[in-house]
Amino acid sequence: MDKSTDLVWYASYGSNISEERFLCYIKGGKPKGASKTYIGCTDPTLPSNIEEFYITSELYFAKSSSTWNNGGVGFLRNDFNKNAQTWGRMYLITKEQFVQVLQQEIGGKAVQIDFDRARTLDYVFAPGSWYSKIIYLGDHHGYPIFTFTHEKDLPETSPSPAYLSTIAAGIKECFPYSNREIAEYFIAKAGVKNSYNITNLMEILVALDETADR
Repeated sequence: MDKSTDLVWYASYGSNISEERFLCYIKGGKPKGASKTYIGCTDPTLPSNIEEFYITSELYFAKSSSTWNNGGVGFLRNDFNKNAQTWGRMYLITKEQFVQVLQQEIGGKAVQIDFDRARTLDYVFAPGSWYSKIIYLGDHHGYPIFTFTHEKDLPETSPSPAYLSTIAAGIKECFPYSNREIAEYFIAKAGVKNSYNITNLMEILVALDETADR
């Protein structure tokens, strides 16, 4: 069997854009700023490759996650257009790891993914789950790119500072954006624009930098 056919890109756009946070799904562990410990994957092999990625759908924040101080978490709008740009990161992992990452995202519920069907326009594999829909984003270096979101756009809720800080840490790892640019990126998002201001966001980003310098 050609092992290359077993690999897929997982495109992240929320807290998993932080490599340290994402690897808790692979190896197991508790992310900084979160209250939950993850079991990890059966196969803890690290991603074969990691790259930055732009997604042509708008990031927004919804639901209330006990993992993140009861704040909102990231989702993608179901409409895609060339004017939308969400900053993301892709991890090249096995299909088995993708399924197990997704299971951890939806509370441990067992799922089966038909990756051929997932290449279609709409693939709702777990109706009602927070992340119930897989989206195919094309191919890169011969491997399919998949991400997931809710099957419908949800009412917005405010994310916690810890959650935004985790996303910002990931952005800083793979993009050259300044704190001001990251703050302006966040303030435009539903769930943030009515709960934060640029000053609040800059304080979160400066605190993140200070922590990284210690």
